[in-house]
Amino acid sequence: MAPKNKIRELAEKEKLRVAGLMSGTSADGVDAAIVDIERQKVRLLAFQTVRYSPALRAKVLELCRPQSARVDDICHYNFVLGEVFAEALIDLCRKRRMALSSIDLIGSHGQTIYHSPRPRRRGKSVIRSTLQITEPSVIAERTGITTVADFRPRDMAAGGQGAPLAPYADYILFGNSRRCRAIQNIGGIANVTFLPAGCRHADIIAFDTGPGNMVIDRVVSLVTAGRQQYDRNGRMAAEGTVDTALLKRLLRHPYFKRPLPKTTGREEFGFQYADRLAILASQKGLQAHDTIATATALTADTIAQAYRSFLPKMPDEVILCGGGAHNLTLVGMLQQQLEGVKIVPMDDFAISIDAKEAVSFAILAYATIKGLPGNVPGATGAGRPVVLGKIVPA
Repeated sequence: MAPKNKIRELAEKEKLRVAGLMSGTSADGVDAAIVDIERQKVRLLAFQTVRYSPALRAKVLELCRPQSARVDDICHYNFVLGEVFAEALIDLCRKRRMALSSIDLIGSHGQTIYHSPRPRRRGKSVIRSTLQITEPSVIAERTGITTVADFRPRDMAAGGQGAPLAPYADYILFGNSRRCRAIQNIGGIANVTFLPAGCRHADIIAFDTGPGNMVIDRVVSLVTAGRQQYDRNGRMAAEGTVDTALLKRLLRHPYFKRPLPKTTGREEFGFQYADRLAILASQKGLQAHDTIATATALTADTIAQAYRSFLPKMPDEVILCGGGAHNLTLVGMLQQQLEGVKIVPMDDFAISIDAKEAVSFAILAYATIKGLPGNVPGATGAGRPVVLGKIVPA
């Protein structure tokens, strides 16, 4: 009975302190955020990113590739990452001199190693699937905090694609009665949430626009022979020239014209895609900086193209978050494509550019413990709103 009583206590508590933990498609580390949530008021208290060691990142990326993943490694690293995620939160509390016991709840997205939103037939059934590892039982045991995890599968069970899940949090954080906003995350994959002025839940439009940093990062690694893993502030892209012919060829990928709802990931825009881009650039005799500039333009162009193709109108302002928001060349390219639209960093709203995704999963955990649906069926394609996640009592 004790676990049930604890969950009931959390559900009845008006104000909760919630930690959000996640690692994105780029698999570069753990984002840990701590927020206070009271109804629709959210206040960020602390945030940090704990980078994976090079060896751990290499292993996680290996698990993401069907050609190299082994079931024994998936089993093992599910528990390894549980330890890593728990320690990231414990370390954040230590650095900020916050008592770990002051946190009521954890929302952990975990680490996606495979996401298959396009349906596959099994007899008369149509099956979508997704797999996030990072064992929540380990997180709950190490921290002593009730943990909500594995958010995506319930939406898929309800007929959705399991993504995007950020729209629920975007709606709570940035819905505005007067301004039409697009919340543009540029992580490994880029995704947008469109919130018209006076937005209701049913008015939200959200989807993955295509590659974010993942293709750029891989191209940088390839053309520098592994000496650099990403283009800091977009400096290398700024020195290059976009090859428009190659860019047009890249823009012919069928994902960009695929109708909504839609999501994508490493399966379509991972190493294989980026490696092919680098080969095509090499065949054309492009210099390293030109190749990086072209990969960067791909992200900017596909975001702008998605707005023109799938949004009912251009937003009054675009609020940028995710690692790509630090890439000044990418932001400049996007601003050129979205002439007349105000682009602002999420930092202007008292939420770190890098913290937003972790904050989102804290908000989703809050919704789960309150028994509130956390998906947006219009964005995911689910047949109905559902409560997301699995609860591991402390």
